[in-house]
Amino acid sequence: MEALAGLGFLVLFCLSALVGVILRGRLAEHHLSAENMDALRLVTGLLVTFSALVLSLQLSSSRSAFDGANRNRVLHAGELVRLDLCLRDLGPGLAETRMQLRQYTAAVIGQTWPGEPIPPVEGRPDASAMTVRGEGVVLARLLDAVGLGVEAANPAEPPAAHTAARCRADYASLQRSRWTVIEDADQASGGLFIGIIGFWLVLVFLSFGLQVPRRRLSGIVLAVGVASIASVMFVIVDLGTPYSGLFGIRSTAMRAALVDMSR
Repeated sequence: MEALAGLGFLVLFCLSALVGVILRGRLAEHHLSAENMDALRLVTGLLVTFSALVLSLQLSSSRSAFDGANRNRVLHAGELVRLDLCLRDLGPGLAETRMQLRQYTAAVIGQTWPGEPIPPVEGRPDASAMTVRGEGVVLARLLDAVGLGVEAANPAEPPAAHTAARCRADYASLQRSRWTVIEDADQASGGLFIGIIGFWLVLVFLSFGLQVPRRRLSGIVLAVGVASIASVMFVIVDLGTPYSGLFGIRSTAMRAALVDMSR
């Protein structure tokens, strides 16, 4: 999807520049006077400056949001490992709860990265029917079962009681990080805003086509500009979908967490 968007921008910008070149060839000579070309360059400079400012801000914002989503996913994986270690400290009585936590982790991997192999954890839910984005009823119920197991652990001895309290705090922290990664996956991609930026850039390349002379070097320079800006638009769109595309967040942290939990 992101690659198609990038290709679409490339084609659109090429067509707009080509239309400008064709129009220049068909305009009467008096339309190409120095005064008219100076006015066109003035308006083009305004469009270029404004578009460059908006593009830089949008690229920075998209990268910050992507880095935040990646950081939140790594944090969520760490929360899973920490809760599992706490449950392990409570003793073998929490073995079933630990198994449910591993099942949850494996199912999350299968749901979030459907194109990758699902870890072989016994009893895990079938991730093929789960939606890639959103909360997921099956996963929510499985994590609720983990919470019930944590709440049921109520030892009377002071050391174990402190551990149980720590496990309840770790579970609450896990729930918060879970909702954070859900929100990261469901963040708005800003399609309308990207479309408006694309419209501005179409006008920019149309004006470029009206200004450049019909020479081979001018055409090559214009083509390089089209390819460069189209690639920037592709990066912005791709970073707006943190769990897919070329720059998508990888499952490495979650798989490493599952390995630690299975020891």
